[in-house]
Amino acid sequence: MTSASGWQELRGGWTLLVACAVGVGLSAIALPFYAIGPLTRPIAADLGWARADIQLAILFSSGLGALTAPVTGWMIDRFGARAVALPSILGVSLGLLLASYASTLTTFYLGFAATAILGAGTNPVLWSRVVSGSFEKARGAALGLALVGTALVALLLPSFIVALEEYGGWRFALRGTALLPMLIALPLVWVWLRPDPQRRAGGTAGTGLPGATVGEALRDYRFWVLAVSILLGYLAISGTLTNLVPALIDRGIEAQAAAAFAGAVGIAMVPGRVLVGFVVDRIWAPGVAMVVLLLPALACLILRDATDPVTLIAACAILGLAAGAELDLLAFLTARYFGLAHYSKIYALAYAGLAMGSATAPFLFASLHDRTGSYGTSFEVAAIFFAIAALLMPILGRYSDTDNSDRDRAA
Repeated sequence: MTSASGWQELRGGWTLLVACAVGVGLSAIALPFYAIGPLTRPIAADLGWARADIQLAILFSSGLGALTAPVTGWMIDRFGARAVALPSILGVSLGLLLASYASTLTTFYLGFAATAILGAGTNPVLWSRVVSGSFEKARGAALGLALVGTALVALLLPSFIVALEEYGGWRFALRGTALLPMLIALPLVWVWLRPDPQRRAGGTAGTGLPGATVGEALRDYRFWVLAVSILLGYLAISGTLTNLVPALIDRGIEAQAAAAFAGAVGIAMVPGRVLVGFVVDRIWAPGVAMVVLLLPALACLILRDATDPVTLIAACAILGLAAGAELDLLAFLTARYFGLAHYSKIYALAYAGLAMGSATAPFLFASLHDRTGSYGTSFEVAAIFFAIAALLMPILGRYSDTDNSDRDRAA
């Protein structure tokens, strides 16, 4: 349960949380990732490309997002979150529009690469830095509420794309998706992304704040345990979610129904993000993370063969709980173990590993399909990754004394 002062923090910063939620949901990481699944089959049918080749586009969006994350962290500390976010939102729209005109794989990949480079300032490094610096007593809850934007995109985007594709083709659907950041995120971020300068959130970070230096974090075993656990979890999540719609359609399920099942992931991501955020404010977060990551291992084994609608919805919902919690846990645990003094840079380095997992998993899982003719092996591999990621979490041990949240609550 969040304290009274925590609730006061949340009420006072709700507009900032809305701006962050919309920004991260319509970011260079989230939009391409959740769009590629429902677009895979229509593009393959139109242009004759292999599914694995189509999904390789995520390597250029998330992969380059991983490479740009440390630079983004430095830019946030140097120029402030708002100055970095606004032009980057336009960059997301421009990159996806470019991809919609592709007639070769090269130009398709260039569009996704442009999305990552031009939209680098929309990645979660920025939004989590703003929230972590603006909230103390309800930091976990605030991160869960802010990052719920990706859950809403996971819920709504597949059906949105399927509807647009059935009306005007995959290019029309991708162009409609490309307009979302410019029409929705840009005005909200312009008006409401205004961090409190007294908390130094997204401004010139580090001055007077407790925390480890980048070098100290890299020499700390906990950084690597956290990074590897999150990487494995995101390999499993990314490979599964981007291939979920085509996997279900291959079993004879209609495209709209498959998109609806995928939407169950998004539905579960919302309470997953919010509930986990509230819980980790009161319960040791690595223990919470272990439970959250073990459940989707079972879900992946169920999804390997399931066709019953009730079973599919349940498995997708369990998968959504993990997908809803991973990013929040990385942000929260980075602050708790390494503090806020150099949060943007340390989080960016850990996030780079996560993004590389997100970038490579869709191609790897689709390649397994192309080799075996089914997605069964992919779901089994995902279950193993989830299990290992869960068992790594307790190794993190007690919280560091570099973060003052507990002392603030005690006061």
